Amino acid sequence: MATPALPIEDVPLPALHASHAGSWLCGPEGSVKAASKGEAVMAAADTPHLILNAPLVATRLGYPDLSGLDLLELFAFVHPARFCVPTPKGLAHALDLPEPEDGAEVPGMLRKAAARLLATCESEDWAAREGAWSALQSLSRLRWPWAAVLSPHVARPERAEKWLFSRLPEWEDSGERPPPGQVLLGETAILGQLGRLTGEGAEQREGQRAYAGQAGNIFAPREKRDKPHVLLAQAGTGIGKTLGYLAPASLWAEKSGGTVWVSTYTKNLQRQLRSEASRAWPDRRPDGSRPVVVRKGRENYLCLLNLEDALQGGFGGRAAVLAQLVARWAAYSQDGDMIGGDLPGWLGTLFRQRAIRSLTDQRGECIYAGCPHYRKCFIERASRASAQADLVIANHALVMVNAARGRDHAQRPTRIVFDEGHHVFDAADSTFAAALTGQEAIELKRWILGPERGSKGRRRGLAARLADVASYDEAGGAAIDAACEAAQALPGEGWIGRLAENEPSGEIERLLAAVRAVAYARDESGALDAGYGIETEAAGLEGDFVERAQMAAQALAEIRTPLIKLGVRLEAMLEDPPDWLDGQGRARIEGARFSLSWRIDTLAAWEALLGRLGGPADPEFVDWLSVERNESREFDIGLHRRFLDPMKPFARVVLEPAHGVMLTSATLTDRLEDGPDWPSAVAKSGAPHIEVQPKLADAISPFDYASRAQVLIVTDVKKGDLASLAGAYARIIEASGGGVLGLFTAIRRLRAVHGRIADRLAREGLPLFAQHVDPIDTGTLVDIFRDDPRASLLGTDALRDGVDVPGHSLRCVVMEQVPWPKPSILHRARRAAGGGSAYDDSIIRGRLAQAFGRLIRSREDSGQFIVLSPAFPSRLLSAFPPGVPVIRLTLDEALQRVAAGVSCADTTLKEDARE
Repeated sequence: MATPALPIEDVPLPALHASHAGSWLCGPEGSVKAASKGEAVMAAADTPHLILNAPLVATRLGYPDLSGLDLLELFAFVHPARFCVPTPKGLAHALDLPEPEDGAEVPGMLRKAAARLLATCESEDWAAREGAWSALQSLSRLRWPWAAVLSPHVARPERAEKWLFSRLPEWEDSGERPPPGQVLLGETAILGQLGRLTGEGAEQREGQRAYAGQAGNIFAPREKRDKPHVLLAQAGTGIGKTLGYLAPASLWAEKSGGTVWVSTYTKNLQRQLRSEASRAWPDRRPDGSRPVVVRKGRENYLCLLNLEDALQGGFGGRAAVLAQLVARWAAYSQDGDMIGGDLPGWLGTLFRQRAIRSLTDQRGECIYAGCPHYRKCFIERASRASAQADLVIANHALVMVNAARGRDHAQRPTRIVFDEGHHVFDAADSTFAAALTGQEAIELKRWILGPERGSKGRRRGLAARLADVASYDEAGGAAIDAACEAAQALPGEGWIGRLAENEPSGEIERLLAAVRAVAYARDESGALDAGYGIETEAAGLEGDFVERAQMAAQALAEIRTPLIKLGVRLEAMLEDPPDWLDGQGRARIEGARFSLSWRIDTLAAWEALLGRLGGPADPEFVDWLSVERNESREFDIGLHRRFLDPMKPFARVVLEPAHGVMLTSATLTDRLEDGPDWPSAVAKSGAPHIEVQPKLADAISPFDYASRAQVLIVTDVKKGDLASLAGAYARIIEASGGGVLGLFTAIRRLRAVHGRIADRLAREGLPLFAQHVDPIDTGTLVDIFRDDPRASLLGTDALRDGVDVPGHSLRCVVMEQVPWPKPSILHRARRAAGGGSAYDDSIIRGRLAQAFGRLIRSREDSGQFIVLSPAFPSRLLSAFPPGVPVIRLTLDEALQRVAAGVSCADTTLKEDARE
């Protein structure tokens, strides 16, 4: 029976709000009362209530089974591809409602928000009307709580609505872009372009002008093969480095007809770059193509085939509801980017983040032209658009992978700007690593054989994907059969349980069992008892272990050999195609060849790793064995190999084929007492490996750090005293009135501090959020923090770098201790090769500089950077900008300064500053 139409001012539904400050209930008649957690839980269990962000409310109440009418789900249905900060204040702003003054006003606001969203569905100018009625029918069958409430407000269309996959536009092929012209950019032309981008009447910054002129050097014609122009450019915060390099990049793209790639490490900078690029390029060219394209790895984009499978029964329960809401979003998305794009980051956390990942191509299983949605694929659209773009905004990992094994050599980047260049080493370290682990081996097995019995979904094995090839080509069919038979040696479901019971199955599981036994036997770190993962060197191994490794390597070779034969047969089929092989079939076989080469390379790397065991150490690599654990629960076991210097393969794969490369960052070099450490920066750029001497540039920040910031080193918070640490954080947040970014080096301490102080702060109107505690993704946590000047945020490494929160919302950064490098086998090897303690100090100073960089983001910003470490080494103080007062003091003294803020007129700062 349909629910009667509701008035748009309010909805007569009960509402619930819970925070660290308390819980409030609103009855259907509109009266609000404070409630205990028990009363709130009983009310919600009895009747569905209006709530905002159910997982967060459930955490606050300690009631994981909480369900109800979540306003965020309704918002995602009514306004797909639109973001709102998932807090009462954020929702009120998104819907143009009065902001609630306190927790008691939130339930009433939730009722008004529901009414506003329902009224939107009745509006003639509802932008997202198309497809809503059909989606609602599917959601009704899934018993989505909002379906009955929505039904009277979503009118049935006069004509039947098209299915999502019919509405999505198709991409069009275009001819290859000709090679770029060889052009020289004069400094006058670059500065003229910079002036156009900054705008008439804008302040001329000499640092930015010099930086832009130097950035133009990488676009000069290359003088020698395999010798690119390389520029290392350090640019302090406030220089305006984005427009500084976009000025010569846009000018070169216009004059040469070529493509510039700008690579970042964080999604936040990608969004910023997309916005800044609008100054240089229009959104569309006259022919409708995009001159600026954002590219990410395949695992970031919605896979339409996975979505179709989910919509047709592949997902069940709450995950099926998520699939319907994602389908609503897909119809209105700009580019289909699910991770950091226009899909609200909180949508996945309302359901299961794993369900979001299941809708992307996580395992490289794409069947390319064999997919019925190939011509509408978001990934293929972005790939083709980037081939015609003037500017491609990507991330470090994608640039490296694309250079190493891109499908199209013509699309490999040759002019690259690595923004956030201090992270290139880390990205290369991950990209060129090898890891033979149980999880990785299982994924390979599934790629070859398909899903195990009883598994739902569309996943198919190699034989099913290439059935027509097997039936046509006898040798190709035999290679597929041989690969499938050999893949039986790889681990299967339940492998960790079998290893724990000492009953491994197959050569790879027997090797992993030996890895586990050796790691447990040798552990001296204390991590075993603490519940953390353990590791040990791949050295001094017994003969039995080496024999198992050799047998495992043979098993891997028996998989790799038929895959190589299959690749040869596919190549022969393309050279002499059968009559039935059409254009789509060719594209599918090309895609299969690409996927095969990827797996063949992986297997070869695993065999090389195993082949070294028992022999002399290779000085280029660091090898170790590990057991990955979380809260004492094992989730992966394996062998690992990393380059001692990952910039060596980076230089060969990325630098050598390029014509011009720029690495830029505010913290590109280590700050020593006598100035920037350029020799180390050059060594970590990869340039020495190809015998190129890079040009160097250093643009000093125009900010007056000396009068806008203070570094306070608190000397009376005892290390290891959690009660004192939590108390210090609480008192600092209270003194600052919020606006505190707390950085931790250990998740356990973060959780302990949050648990001790969150309720206390909330009662004073100071919300506290935390990574690894609140069920909210990191990007959304930062959005919440930025939106509320009284909120504070606790986090780990992900918040130390790449977080851009200018203004009053961030006025104090607190580090719980010196960010020492985590001791590991890999770190020990690099430390020994890099100068011992000097190597550690360089890492720490870099982390301190990055963390300090979160504090001052504009000329008007000011604040304190606090380290709760009584034994902060003086040799690390050069990490901070010259002139910034560094004061060692007690917590009480620090609180007085935090409460007073930073005053430009405070002449006592320099007098009190002491090391």
